[in-house]
Amino acid sequence: MSDLLMASIRFVLFADLMLVVGLSAFPIYALRRADPGEARVAAELTAVQPWLCTAGLLISLAGMLALTASMQGVAITDLDTDMLLSMAVETDVGKAWVVRMLALALATVAATQRDRYPFAAAAVVSVAGAIALASLVWAGHAAASEGLAGTGHRLSDGLHLIGAGVWIGAIAAFLILLRPAAGDAGQAKVALAARSLDQFARVGTICVIVIATTGLINLEIIVGIAQSGRLLASPYGILLAAKLALFGLMLGLAALNRWRLTPAFAATASDASAGAIRRSLTLEGLAAGFILALVAILSMLEP
Repeated sequence: MSDLLMASIRFVLFADLMLVVGLSAFPIYALRRADPGEARVAAELTAVQPWLCTAGLLISLAGMLALTASMQGVAITDLDTDMLLSMAVETDVGKAWVVRMLALALATVAATQRDRYPFAAAAVVSVAGAIALASLVWAGHAAASEGLAGTGHRLSDGLHLIGAGVWIGAIAAFLILLRPAAGDAGQAKVALAARSLDQFARVGTICVIVIATTGLINLEIIVGIAQSGRLLASPYGILLAAKLALFGLMLGLAALNRWRLTPAFAATASDASAGAIRRSLTLEGLAAGFILALVAILSMLEP
């Protein structure tokens, strides 16, 4: 039960922090600061951020309680202050947790200022969220690497998570923008969505390059690319293959959006073209969700 609990907590925490990073980063590269209408859209896109940041704090706390209880060999209800303090100040994973909690506290405060300073608040939340997300590498395989290789592994793993967060957050942002709406507001959002979809092409390409490159680096450090074929004989390898297949599906859907659905949507802005993109983005988001579930499990398995 403890493994299932830890995997569940990691999955929810991954999803939450990636949305914190991606949704807050989206207005920075996709919207225009000088346009009051787009400033309002930025505030709307980040309206959920105070809740996501607060949820991140609570989920991270729950994760630390569960991890401490597991390492101490006691029930969560039997934990005391000394156990938690020892974990927080004497272990690398505990120190990373402290950094995560501080970063999320800052992000929560900044998120409450989104109506007054939409773009500045988004910038602070995205940076603080990225720090919080990257701190999760100390609870995975990268934490076991030592020396210079260990530093490189943790840096690579952190960039891997941030790149994924920007991508997943963009999917969520587009689904929000493409929600059916009537009147001038709906038409304005459709126009904004069409322009932002084209704008994301460059950012999305960077995300793919970062994710693919850091994924190969992580694989080389953990098992060695030359030995990766042997992984298919283990549960870790099977789940990793499933993760790569889902990543391939996301790439295929992203290519479909970029080269076919987005141009059609920009040309017609019809309900049919908007619906096609929504369906594609929904499938992309579901694939991302399954990947995060696999990552939560993989981080607890021996390669």
